[in-house]
Amino acid sequence: MPFTSVNPATGEVVAEFEGHTPEQIEAAVALSARTFRAWRDTPFKDRGELMNRAAQILEDEVDEVGAMLTSEMGKTHAQAKAEVLKCAKTMRYYAEHAESMLAEEIIASPASRSGVRYEPLGPVLAVMPWNFALWQAVRFAAPAIMAGNVGILKHASNVPRSAKFLEELFRRAGFPEGVFVTLFLSHQAAAELIADDRVAAVTLTGSEAAGKTVAAQAGAALKKCVLELGGSDAFIVASSADMARTIPLAVTARIQNNGQSCIASKRFIVVRERAEEFIEGFTKAMGEVVVGDPMDPATGMGPLVSRAQREELDAQVRESVAKGAVVRTGGTVLDGPGFYYAPTVLTDVPGDSRAGCEELFGPVAVVEVVEDLDEAIRVANATPWGLGGSIWATDPAEIERAIAGVEAGMVFANAVVASTPELPFGGIKRSGYGRELSVLGIREFTNAKTFYIA
Repeated sequence: MPFTSVNPATGEVVAEFEGHTPEQIEAAVALSARTFRAWRDTPFKDRGELMNRAAQILEDEVDEVGAMLTSEMGKTHAQAKAEVLKCAKTMRYYAEHAESMLAEEIIASPASRSGVRYEPLGPVLAVMPWNFALWQAVRFAAPAIMAGNVGILKHASNVPRSAKFLEELFRRAGFPEGVFVTLFLSHQAAAELIADDRVAAVTLTGSEAAGKTVAAQAGAALKKCVLELGGSDAFIVASSADMARTIPLAVTARIQNNGQSCIASKRFIVVRERAEEFIEGFTKAMGEVVVGDPMDPATGMGPLVSRAQREELDAQVRESVAKGAVVRTGGTVLDGPGFYYAPTVLTDVPGDSRAGCEELFGPVAVVEVVEDLDEAIRVANATPWGLGGSIWATDPAEIERAIAGVEAGMVFANAVVASTPELPFGGIKRSGYGRELSVLGIREFTNAKTFYIA
């Protein structure tokens, strides 16, 4: 099967790559397994120097790499460059902290000496999505490789240039061949890799359906698996919210990455006493977003990643409107080349409509009015997902109630939900399990080996 890179702003094919043959896959996995045996014993200092070199390349070439991201998945050039620099920051973070995070821990027991050592597992297969084509892969690779593992990347089929770039990045930085390899795989070939005894663990960022499939395959092979899946994050506007700050950031929270982010706010839950003010301001601000060429610095939002993605989002909106949802702004496919969709605000959305019960992966916001903060928290939790959420309030008591009450892996107060290397990232319920980033992330793909010396 071909792996095709299409520019979402124009619909033009930029590049095509053929899938790897069984022989090429076998050679790559064998190389990864051999490389791991030496890489696991490489000192942290040496690993860190190589990781810092990779970070330096990203920083030096941020404009060019950002432009590649923009032309491959459509995010604005400013957001693409920010993604590149975030990758560099995370590489430097683990280059500096991996050794201390994985240091031997002494635990008191009847033994003369006992505790835990964190040891690498082996080749880790990463199944990654297109929406943050570099960041998602680096988020796994930087900690896993610094821990002494090696990485095998199966990227989304529509971002092959990003996938190839990542393999070249690690090679250019001086990492040994086999520390990080990219394979263009079919779903069947990926399943065979998960079952391969040389692959030690699996990590996936993607849809709930993909997560169920990969989790079942990893379970059948009795392998460690980390899943970061979909989300329908709540953006709770409490009675004490500062609207001058809340409304602009509500727009950012919905249209970041052109609305195509697992942690983008999708459900805006507003207490009744502030509802009219919020809906009026939010609708106006969403309607004023500049949609256009993602390479233009004046553009606030670019296209969706593909025609199919836009058609799915449009169908969700149209079918919800047919059931009674009200379009406050947007709700239309935009004319011209590329896969553009208008920033949209929906109110009065029936709970059984598609916008009421499905994840909307695009710039469509659903606003729901509730009586008070307690009801807002109940509504926020009335979803099968639990990735992130945010509370917008100036009253410390309201903030604490929301942080304690919202069922999610991450809850932010007066800030857009985001990922940063210092803090754990991941969800609960159907948003997956396991954690990326922070000390928890680097330890996910290690063997916490207990030792006991009598």
